[in-house]
Amino acid sequence: MQQNDSIGRSNAIEELFERHAEALFAFLRLHTPLREDAEDILVETFTVALAETKFAHLCEAEQTAWLWRVARNKVVDAFRKANVRRNASLEQAEETICEDETCDPEQMALRYDEAREVDDLLQHLSAQQQEVLRLRFGGDLRCREIALILGKRESTVRTMLSRAMNLLRQLYFHRLSTSSYSEPGKTSRRVK
Repeated sequence: MQQNDSIGRSNAIEELFERHAEALFAFLRLHTPLREDAEDILVETFTVALAETKFAHLCEAEQTAWLWRVARNKVVDAFRKANVRRNASLEQAEETICEDETCDPEQMALRYDEAREVDDLLQHLSAQQQEVLRLRFGGDLRCREIALILGKRESTVRTMLSRAMNLLRQLYFHRLSTSSYSEPGKTSRRVK
């Protein structure tokens, strides 16, 4: 009987892996300096799930949230061990933007510029707002799942998401209004 439980749990973890590994890996890849680090954390996350006996008794939404929480905590642990904040290298950005090396260089440059501009705008948000945005749009998670991962109420996550998006819009439009080019011989006025 013990063996059947173990096999059933392994099959359930395998199904979860097939459903969530790609999104979790993308999230981990954004938060780790090397692809191998992201792979290691992904394996560790599912290994912990396999070892946790209570995991099988959770509903699917709780299992998903649990996996994301464990992955997020393992990333935090990895940063604490390294004790260094790292920025994404150009190679990582290229890998994320376009896996196909035959992409048009001009399109790649434009995408890179857009990604850099978005990243610059994100730096004006709090760490928690950035995390909510990454989980929502990078991880394609719903507010309820994000709330479970962060240990917050769903309404709180919705409010944080709304405020972060509004702030990004304001920053973007402010940047547009202040970055207009001046004609030769005239100086541009910057609004602060």
